[in-house]
Amino acid sequence: MSGGDEMERTFAALPPARGRGFAQTWWGQAWLKALEDTALDGEQLKRGRRHAREGAVGAVSVRPGRITAVVRDRDGTAQRSDVLLQELTDAEWDRFLGMAVDRAGHIAALLDREMPPHLVEDAAAAGVELLPGIGDLEPECACEAWDHCPHTAALCYQVARLLDQDPFVLLLMRGRGERRLLDELQIRSVARATASAAPGNESEWPVGVRADEVFAARDILPPLPAPPPAPDEPGLPPALDTETAPAAGVDPAALEFLAADAAARAHRMLTEALSPGHGLQPPEPELNREQDAVRLASASPAPAIAGRLAAGTARQRAELELAVRAWQFGGAAALSALEEEWTPEPDALARASTALADAWEDADRPRLRAAGPARWTVVGAEAQLRLGRDGRWWPYRKEGGRWAPAGPADHDPAAALAGVLGEPG
Repeated sequence: MSGGDEMERTFAALPPARGRGFAQTWWGQAWLKALEDTALDGEQLKRGRRHAREGAVGAVSVRPGRITAVVRDRDGTAQRSDVLLQELTDAEWDRFLGMAVDRAGHIAALLDREMPPHLVEDAAAAGVELLPGIGDLEPECACEAWDHCPHTAALCYQVARLLDQDPFVLLLMRGRGERRLLDELQIRSVARATASAAPGNESEWPVGVRADEVFAARDILPPLPAPPPAPDEPGLPPALDTETAPAAGVDPAALEFLAADAAARAHRMLTEALSPGHGLQPPEPELNREQDAVRLASASPAPAIAGRLAAGTARQRAELELAVRAWQFGGAAALSALEEEWTPEPDALARASTALADAWEDADRPRLRAAGPARWTVVGAEAQLRLGRDGRWWPYRKEGGRWAPAGPADHDPAAALAGVLGEPG
């Protein structure tokens, strides 16, 4: 994954590439050919391939005209390595955008993270060279080599793997970020469509298909393909350890934590969407800011991040720790039982009283004293029952003078309280 602003993307260090080629796509292979045709010393390239295969290349930063990474030698020595690539001029970008708008397939291919040969050929015909050629990859390394050294070569081999995944990496090196590029393509597409729809251009309007004909053909269309399987685990979180200082008020560690959380949630949602019976369960309720902060804190973030979550929801650290414990027992419902006091309606209160009366045999019944509209404390024990809004009972234990969640909820008050009474208070 990548992080950073529109004009700088940083990719986490890739795992070792043993047993596979560095480039699977034709454009990734063209990138490596430019490297291999430029370097004068084949032995340096061989050592660079070995570095890349062994995972010696750190996080890769991509900016217009430059890629950067720290590469480690086998003795642990770290070298900052850069490779420069000439940016396209504004005139060249103008020609490229005009060419892409003329051919809708080019835009669709880029959105699919592909770079078909005819796109590059059409760009070249418009006077725009997207892929580098001989001498276009200019090395700069802290080891002070005058040609491509093992460090810059390793960086180039690693970038070939990134290009396989996303050709927008190359376009960023040439000077345009993905968002800006797509926005400019959209503006030009809308302008062209508006001009075509102007009065007097009716002959250029596309011919449609009658709605009744489309509806009639619904039973003869082939079925949709099966969805692809969900990945086994979420993707790697972004690495924001670039040499560019963050903007004032921006905490890179907190952003990395939030991105990792978003990836984990997206993976869970995708897995659930692809599972049998999806759609039969009611949707999860939307969390408010205080609830979501507790959910985030339950992932055991670094102390500084936990502190920010506590401060952002006006909780003390000890209060946040109790809230996290409640969340782990039962999510938002458990958190509500901890932090909210509510008054049941008379009929709900009557059902609760009946449940308490029927839960135990007379000889086993604990003495309960009302401690609030929906709370009952066990006399002579550091234990308490709380009634949730959904009719379930939550057990509590007094710890350090405060009531703390002691277990999951149960529809049976005796079962909910059993774990608390069975343990020392």
